[in-house]
Amino acid sequence: AMGRRERGGAGRRPWGIGAHAVAGEGGYAAAMSEGWAEQRRRAIEAHAAARQAVRDGEAARARELLAGFVREARERGLEAEALTAVAYGGGGGRLRTGLRGWYLRVDRSVAVGTDGEFYALSAPGGLLARLTGVTVAPSEPRLIVGEGGRDGDSVPLAELLRRRLGDA
Repeated sequence: AMGRRERGGAGRRPWGIGAHAVAGEGGYAAAMSEGWAEQRRRAIEAHAAARQAVRDGEAARARELLAGFVREARERGLEAEALTAVAYGGGGGRLRTGLRGWYLRVDRSVAVGTDGEFYALSAPGGLLARLTGVTVAPSEPRLIVGEGGRDGDSVPLAELLRRRLGDA
């Protein structure tokens, strides 16, 4: 075949086909491939564990801020109010949640409950939700609220809490 040089004679692979093409045939290439895959898997797991540890530490610090906010709000006599959620995709109106707390944003999208938990106030809507209300589970608090969202949506949690206390 013109333009296709063979190495070493019959049964050899054409130039340009590397170890990845023969990995399934056993031998050195397969062992290297399996070793690389295992090493890569361990590296990915270690990276994920490190990211989770950072998130866990961040959440713990954010929970401390929230607990301090609840104490301070109560000491200052800042009244908790009934928290409502917005239906996914809008649709107008707010949905009862049965929660009480303090909104942290003007659009009432996030709040701190009297239980010291952080809530993102959105839920599935519909007629039943309007009639009976919705259950909103606490969210893992972040030190930067809205991180990864649109420009201007990311605000440090500490700043939102200060604003709500009237210290901004």
